[in-house]
Formats: sequence, structure tokens, C-alpha cells
Amino acid sequence: MARPGRRRDKLRWSKLYTFSCVRPAVLLDTENPPSLQGPGSPASYPSNYISTTKYNIITFLPKALFEQFRRVANIYFLLAAILSLTPVAPFSAVSMIAPLCFVVGLSMAKEALEDWRRFVQDMKVNSRKVSIHKGGGKFAYKPWQTIRVGDIVKVEKDQFFPADLLLMSSSYDDGICYVETMNLDGETNLKVKRCLEATLPLDDNTAFQDFSAIIRCEDPNPNLYSFVGNFEYDQQVFALDPSQILLRDSKLRNTSYVFGVAIFTGHDSKVMQNATSSPSKRSRIEKKMDQIIYILFTLLVLISLISSIGFAVKTKYGMPEWWYLQPLRTTNLFDPSQPALSGIFHLVTALILYGYLLPISLYVSIELVKVLQAMFINQDIQMYDEETGKPAQARTSNLNEELGQVDTILSDKTGTLTCNQMDFLKCSIAGVSYGIGSSEVEIAAAKQMASEISGAHERVSSSQNPWENNAFRTSEIELESGITCKIDKVRKSAVKGFIFEDNRLMEGNWSKEASADVILLFFRILALCHTAIPEANEETGSFNYESESPDEGAFLVAAREFGFEFCKRTQSSVFVRERHSSSHPIEREFKVLNILEFNSKRKRMSVIVRDESDQILLLCKGADSIIFDKLSKNGRIYEEETCKHLCEYGEAGLRTLALAYRKLEESEYSAWNTEFLKVKTTIGPERDALLENMADLMERDLILVGATAVEDKLQKGVAQCIDKLAQAGLKIWVLTGDKMETAINIGFACSLLRQGMKQICISTTTADQNISLQITNASQMIKLEKDPHAAFALIIDGKTLSYALEEDMRYAFLNLAVDCASVICCRVSPKQKAMVTRLVKEGTGKTTLAIGDGANDVGMIQEADIGVGISGVEGMQAVMASDFSIAQFRFLERLLVVHGHWCYKRIAQMICYFFYKNIAFGLTLFYFEAYTGFSGQSVYDDWYMLLFNVILTSLPVISLGVFEQDVSSEVCLQFPALYQQGPKNLFFDWYRILGWMANGIYSSLAIFFLSINIFYNQAFRAGGQTADMIALTMSHFTWIQHLFVWGSVATWYLFLLGYGITSPLYSRNAYKILIEALAPAPSTGSVNPLDHHVIQEIKYYGKDVEDRHMWTRERSKARQETKIGFSARVDAKIRQLKGKLQKKYSSMGVLQSA
Repeated sequence: MARPGRRRDKLRWSKLYTFSCVRPAVLLDTENPPSLQGPGSPASYPSNYISTTKYNIITFLPKALFEQFRRVANIYFLLAAILSLTPVAPFSAVSMIAPLCFVVGLSMAKEALEDWRRFVQDMKVNSRKVSIHKGGGKFAYKPWQTIRVGDIVKVEKDQFFPADLLLMSSSYDDGICYVETMNLDGETNLKVKRCLEATLPLDDNTAFQDFSAIIRCEDPNPNLYSFVGNFEYDQQVFALDPSQILLRDSKLRNTSYVFGVAIFTGHDSKVMQNATSSPSKRSRIEKKMDQIIYILFTLLVLISLISSIGFAVKTKYGMPEWWYLQPLRTTNLFDPSQPALSGIFHLVTALILYGYLLPISLYVSIELVKVLQAMFINQDIQMYDEETGKPAQARTSNLNEELGQVDTILSDKTGTLTCNQMDFLKCSIAGVSYGIGSSEVEIAAAKQMASEISGAHERVSSSQNPWENNAFRTSEIELESGITCKIDKVRKSAVKGFIFEDNRLMEGNWSKEASADVILLFFRILALCHTAIPEANEETGSFNYESESPDEGAFLVAAREFGFEFCKRTQSSVFVRERHSSSHPIEREFKVLNILEFNSKRKRMSVIVRDESDQILLLCKGADSIIFDKLSKNGRIYEEETCKHLCEYGEAGLRTLALAYRKLEESEYSAWNTEFLKVKTTIGPERDALLENMADLMERDLILVGATAVEDKLQKGVAQCIDKLAQAGLKIWVLTGDKMETAINIGFACSLLRQGMKQICISTTTADQNISLQITNASQMIKLEKDPHAAFALIIDGKTLSYALEEDMRYAFLNLAVDCASVICCRVSPKQKAMVTRLVKEGTGKTTLAIGDGANDVGMIQEADIGVGISGVEGMQAVMASDFSIAQFRFLERLLVVHGHWCYKRIAQMICYFFYKNIAFGLTLFYFEAYTGFSGQSVYDDWYMLLFNVILTSLPVISLGVFEQDVSSEVCLQFPALYQQGPKNLFFDWYRILGWMANGIYSSLAIFFLSINIFYNQAFRAGGQTADMIALTMSHFTWIQHLFVWGSVATWYLFLLGYGITSPLYSRNAYKILIEALAPAPSTGSVNPLDHHVIQEIKYYGKDVEDRHMWTRERSKARQETKIGFSARVDAKIRQLKGKLQKKYSSMGVLQSA
């Protein structure tokens, strides 16, 4: 396993972990370990209990109150509630305190409910059972959370490791075990772990009866790929390295059981060290609301100052003449002799009186709306996965509107984009291409060309996955020109991982080919050059393969289908059942002499085997650029034809590898092997370089055999989802712990990369080690590019990324990445994922969304503005740390393009309307003050004031926030460019906000002065109409909205009527006010047409049905210009085919003229 960037001199050594068979005794480094008389107490080490919650029972109240009073308006209302207990308050204390308690209490209850759900999921993990040594050689199942440092744990097959363990022994005689680390680094290939030879005898329960030892190791740290420590046992000291460490949340595979000792538990474990604390996230709209509150508060202070100055003037000059106020017996609140003091007291009164400019119910209304929006997300049947039975889940409702403002998506690869299934589709052997099947890209491009040439312009839905369940169903691909076509072709796959079709190689027919001996060697390379492990499948009678990469699995399945079945592996041999023609299978044994392993720098893998004829062969597979450089002069016979086939396979979006071999003489191999074994036992920093040099000595003078082409199996609908998100204008980055080659091929499979796209690889393994210079040169190359269709892809590995993220070059790296159409970061640690996410979030200032499915994705999920977890089959760590969870990546399209678009517009319009109505309401109080000598007298009754925001005007605004739809979900998906209204913030920019505020000021002036003038002469107008602004704002009505809007209007008048007919002792100035003073109000409205208005008009008049050509034209316009995605890939393919056709016709014209 790679160990990037390890520095031994910076490792910190921890305390001694002295343990017996039950519990460790804890000692400091300076102490001498005593003889063990019994179990000790690991008081200084954390328990294995983990928590991802934001609160606990102690911190909930202070932290939740802090969250509530981070909101500026709530601080103001708290001060107003306190001042309402003083004589200067214009309202009763109850009318100020009750709404505040209601609003804050409801918000805190929602926070508590959401955190309780996180707590329940944590408890599910903490309560998992594992077998723990309880003393005397006896084991018992106990919860994970009870494990302590030094405990001996027995983990069985397909169980997750509950803590970071030191491997003691396994069910295999040689002490090896196979581990899947998908939750840590995203890789599904199995890792081999091997225990120390000294602990091999500890292979059953009773062996631990009298066991004790001491471990000295580094302190807990987040580095997954390094471990330094010593194991003191039986009066000997053994060095420890990562090959003996089993990390928490990785899974035991293909091994019946292992015994291990807990060395890091709970939050000390490496996976938890890579996690960050649950952040408190706030949406951009909510943060902007605070700025609006500041503006309104400034307006409040301004009019309060005007009111207090006016009151001071009136008190000094007018009050002595107002005998009915008894100015000689007044208090300091109304003292003509001290007008300045009275003005100061009145300032406090005015601040409370005009406080209705700040909507106290806004926050609680938004909370309620977001909860209801989250319910709609949870219940969306279109995001329900039937295979797993899991729906989408909004785990927090605070960020609903952020879904509609995403600019960059940062995605994990393994388990998120892929389901790790490869399909063997084509191959080239001895210069002949085999396989008549076509890839997804080939078929789509061919159909598009046929459609364009024939002039077909038929339009069909593109929202379905055209290759669902390996079937090429009726589909639509859309080009730049808007030309589309139907595709009707079925691709049948009887065997998982094998969709090859060509009778020349099947059923033993390959033996009739002219190059049968080369084909035989090709199949043997497929069956032998790997590190996979066979598992017998009792149902089918064949074998399943656990391989280091999905490619290896596909090669082995292909070899089996061709008649070369890999059936057994021992420590020194590989067995293959060969079936030639219709003959019975013959089991052949090949002695494995050496394995030269694959890594991202070598880009190849070789095995040295001895066949049954005692011939030694080196079998090699790897990247074609590497293999071709190592061919001998006699080994290039098929190079030209193979290069041509590789180019064709690459253009078809297939993953390719070249295969070659070399025959070795016994003397040559013996001499090389002696040196190779010496180098393998070398300890030091130069060991890897020496091993690579030894491999280079053997991997030379190769003979080319052929090449393979496999089609990467993405998760259902991933390519179409990425295509739609790209058309919606979103940028997509891939951050993976996988190898660079694998990540690049996945990029090709999901159309983030394509042939013709210029790849910028920033790496420390290149000739130019200066990373800063590489970044500068790449940025300059992009700026100088003249081709408008040119697209660039940035590819960088984890070791290089650690330098690129340093302070002096991080923003240069970010600028380069932003200029590229796609970005792929390989071999990155969980911490680096979080750091990249933070860089994009802070560097661009735009909304980021991170999506992943494993524990290795938790850091970036928590760091991003929005975290989305995939509730897959491997663990729930990502889901537990996420804000939203979905079952598959393809549901992200609907989550963003539909629900994100709706939620953003709903919340934005709702907030703007709230401020509009409160400004219109609150300023009428100020105008009234001018008519009452700035006395602090309210024009409205206390109960009016209390109920105005909380009851009387809330439901219509809430219905707007919950049910409003500018366009339907189908139209959102058909017109993905509509999504850009969110990232561009068209509905909550300062122009729109100030426009609503100005409208509120205008409405307040119109309402107050028109009413005053009408009432002044007791004039009543007949035939007027009363209109509510919110009804003009809504464009989609349900019966619930009709009930809330018109019911609210009716409730207002019913309240006026009911309250007004009560005794004057209760209704006071409002006695019979409706009967005596009701008058009509004016109605105004205007609309500036936006994209969705145009679509609404088309749908309203049925033009989408009557005029299909216009509808098709509008849809073709409704995509953001993008250089990634399947549509962009097909467009590029068509440009290439057009160019070939043009050259062909040009050459024909030249021949005819000649």
C-alpha cells in the first residue's frame, strides 16, 4: 500500500500499551513495565464509543440557544422582550415575550429532532456486536462501544473491524487475511494483510489464555497509509508496519476469522481522525437575511431617532399648552423641563414600537416551510430506489434552498459513480480486432449521424438511461444543433462482466485462426497475469473472483468464457482449466516465481511463471505507452495494427491495456532472481527505487501479443445524470483514493473525459519536478488556446496535491482547475478531500456540494456547503455525516434540478414577501406617530400586533414557500438551464430585494395616506376591489393555497368583525371598526418576463403540443454550453466523423479532377 509523504522524524510516540488477555495496564514511556499480575485500567485512552451528533444532553441548551441568537433579529427581539417589562414599552410584556418563546422554542425543537436521528444512527453502529476476549481464553459477543485499548478481538468473515487492530493471526496457516478498504480509500480491491511470524501460533481462543505483550507506537493520526511501532513479545522486539494493521470500518473478506488487538479506539482510530466535527451550516440566503436585517434595523433606528427628536420638540414646546395632559404632574417620560431626557426614553419606546419592521415570525415560518419541503423530498417516489428500498432523505432541512444554488459538485468515485463492474467487449490479437459489439458512445454517435444525414429531427425523451439493465432502449441524444434520433438496439449479456460477441473466438473456434498460437498465449496471459483469488460458486458450479481491480475480474471472466478458467491459487502456483475446442478441460499448473506488482508510476504488472514444460515466461500487461517502449525489435510485428485498434477503442470510450510476453533462460532468471531477493530484503528509503530498477531489467525485449478493451460499468443512470447536470451549468470534480489510471478510465466512462480532450497531468513523477512551474505552464497553455471546442482536463495525484495545496500555490492550482472542463484528483486521502473541498468553497465563494458513500468521504461531506451521502450497501458513515442522502448518484439530478430549483425560488420569494409586508405594516405605525405628536401611541390594537405576523399573514406566505411551482418537474428536467436562476441568484439579489422593499414603502404610503384621506371626510367608495400581493406572486395554485390565501383574507375580516362586536371594555378603539371604517384598497402589479415566464406562456397556450418544432427549438436552447457529459462527447464524435467525411469527399474530388 502506498505511503505518500511519510516523515518518520515528525511522528510522535504515544504511551505504552501494555496489555494482558483482558485489559491493558497504561504506563508512561519513562516507566519500566512491571510484571503483570492482572488486568489494568486504560483510563487515559478513549473508549470505542463514537458520536457524529452536534449536541449532547449537556451542550444542547447552550449551543442551541447560541444557534438561535446568532440570528440578528432574535437578539433584537430578546432585548425588546426584556424592555417590554419596563414602563417605556408601548405594548404589554406578553405580546413581546410569547412570540419570541414560540419562535425560538420551535426552532430548537426541530434542531433536537434532527440531532436525535443522528444519535439513533450512531447507536446502531456503537451497538454492533463483536467477539471480545473476556479472560481465560474465552470470548463473548459484546457491543463495539465496550472495546478498550488492548482488548483481543475476534472478527469473522464479512464483518467490519470495530477499531484499529494489530493482526495477531488468521484462519490461514500463513497468517494472511484479505481486507476490503472501500470505506477508507474508496477501493474495492482486496488488500493482503500478514501477521508477524511470532504470533502465528495464536490461532484459537485458548491460545490467548496467558498472553501478554507491549506495544509502543506512534500517536493517533489521520494517515491511512503509514504506521510505525514496535511489538514486544516473548522477550523479543518486532517492528510493525501497515501490513499488520487492520483499520476500523474496513471489512474482512475471504478469511474465516482473524484475531487482533485494539490499538486505537473510538475517535483515536484513523477513520475518525480523518473525520471533522459536525459543522453548523447556514445557507447563503440565511446569511444574506442577516444583512437585510441590518438594513431594516438601520431604518428602524433612523425613524426611531426622528420620532424621539419629534417627541422631544413636542414635549418642550407643545406639552405646556396641553392642559389635559397635566404637564405639571408628569414623570420623566413626559417632562417639558427635560425634553432631552424624555426624548431618550422615547427612543427606547420607538425602537420597540417600530420593531414590527423586523418580522419575528420569519425565522419560524422558514423553519416550518423547510420542514415541509424536506417532507416532499423524502416522499418523492421518483427518488425511491426499488432495489434497496431506500428513499431520498433530507437529514437536515436548513439547506434546502442551497440545493438550487450549487456551482461545483465534488464526487467520490467508487460506489458513488461506479458499481465496480467491467464488461469485456473487444480485443486485438496478433493485429486482428475481435468483437463485433459496440460501445455506448459508438452507437449513440452512429445513430446521430444517421439522423443528421437523413434529416430526421424526431424528438424523444432523454431523461431515461438508454442502457438500462444492459439493454439499449429507445433513447434520445441531443447535439449542439438540436438534432436527435431514436436508438433501438438490444445488448444482451448472459454473463456478468462479459458482453463479447464474435464467433471466431468462442466455442474453441479460435484454434482455427491463422494465429492460434498467439491467441493461446493471449488467453493464458489473461488467466495468469493477476493477483486475484478464486471463490467457488456452488450455484453456478464456476468461480467468482476477488481481484485487486475491476479490470482483472473482467479479464478472468473473459478467459473463463474463452475456455481458460482460473480455478485455484496456492502460495506458489496458479491452476488453470483449459478447454480447447470441444475437448474435455485439462487442469494445468503454472508455478508463480515472482510477481512484479502494479503501481501508478510503473503502469504495468508482470508475473514470472514456469509452465509444465519447464519454460520460464514473463507475462506482462499495462498501459500501451509503457508496453510499446519495452518491445524488442522482433516483438513489434503487430504494433501498427494494434495501435490503430487501441485508438479506435479509446474513441469508443473503452478502457484498454496492452499484453506482451518474454521467454526467459534459466541462467538469466536465476541471476536476476538472486539480486531481486536481496533488494526485497533491503530496509531503507532506496528500497522502492531498487525494486523498480530490478523490474526494469526483466521487463524488456517484450513481444507484443495484443490488447484488451473493456467497458466500465457505471451505476445506473450516472452518465445521463452527469450529462444533465453539465447542461444545467454545474462543474463536476472527482476526488478518489483509487489509482490514477482507474480514475481516468472512469472519467472516460461517465464522459467527464473524452478523446480529444487535452489532459493536464500534474505529478511529481514527471520529468519536471517543479509543481508550481507545471501549474503556471498549464494555465498559460489554456489562455493561448484558440480552438473554441478545445477542452482541458486536470488530473493530479495525492502526493502532488499535498504540495499544490500549500499556501504559496493553492490559488494558482485553483485557478487552473476552474479553467478546466473537468478535474480528477487521484490517490487522495480523506483529509485531502476535505482540504480540496474547502479550497473550492472559500476560493471561488460559490456553493459546493460533496457526494460520497464511504467513511473516507465524511470529511469532504462535512466541509462542503451541502453534503450528500449515498446510502449504499457498504456502511452508513457518509449518510450519518450528510445533509441529504440518496440511494444512487442518478437521483442527484432530480434533487438539484427539480427540488433545488423549486426550494430556492420558494424561499427567496417567501422572504422577500415577508419583508415587503412587514415594511408596509411597520411604516404605517411611523406615519401615524406624526399625527399623534410622536406620543408612542400605536394605531393598532395589541392583539392585532401580536397576531399579524404569527397568525393572520403567515399561512399564505407559508403556502407560497411550500407549494409554489414556476414550472413542473418534467419541464425542469427538459429545460436544465432554468437551474442557473439559482447560482446566478436572480430571485434574491440586491436589485430584487431592494425592489421589494421599495414596493413595501410605496404600499405603506398608499395604504396609510389613502386611508387617512378617505376616513378624514368619512367617504366610502363603491365597486372597489381588494387584492393581496401574494396572490400575484404565486404562479401555481393548489386547493391548499387557495384555502390559505383567501382563508387568510376572510379570517382577517372575520376577526375584525368578531373582535369589534365584543364589549368596548375588551375591544377598546377597535369597537365595530369593520362596520364603520371599511374601505377598498388599490391593486397594482407588474411582471418582467424571465425564462420560466416564457415556458409558462408556451404551456398555457398549448404550444408545446401544437408546435413541436418550436418546443424542440426552445429545449435545444435550454442547456448551458458544456464540454463534459455524454452529449458533449457525442458532439465531439460527430465533429470527428464530419471531418473524416469531408476529407474523404475532398480526396474523391481530387481523384475525379485528376
